[in-house]
Amino acid sequence: MARVTVEDCIDKVDNRFELVLLASHRARQISQGGQITIDRDNDKNPVVALREIADETLSPDDLKEDLIHSLQKHVEIDEPEPDPASLIAANAGAATNADRNDQDDDLPEPVTFDQMSEEELLAGIEGLVPPEKSDDY
Repeated sequence: MARVTVEDCIDKVDNRFELVLLASHRARQISQGGQITIDRDNDKNPVVALREIADETLSPDDLKEDLIHSLQKHVEIDEPEPDPASLIAANAGAATNADRNDQDDDLPEPVTFDQMSEEELLAGIEGLVPPEKSDDY
């Protein structure tokens, strides 16, 4: 690879496989129009990427984070969870300050289920008509 070898970069990135991944990712960035941080000197994109890593103009950790981000299909955003104590205090304050009748109007009505005895269930099942048989089955 021209004037840059893996040995020039291996002290910056410990693992050779990781070095290849980072350099290839950076070379793709350059070919997509990414700004280079060193003089090109008529070198191709993979050589420029290795030279950037060897000269430490790019942080390998930043390249790794960018590579991981580019491979992710779904990016989760960590939102801080509310403190349970503050939620309890807020709910208690709202309950004491608000009129109980007004608060009951805001709550959804509880879901109720119809009660059916076993005999009613059996009678309903017996009243069902079986599907007609066809020659296709």
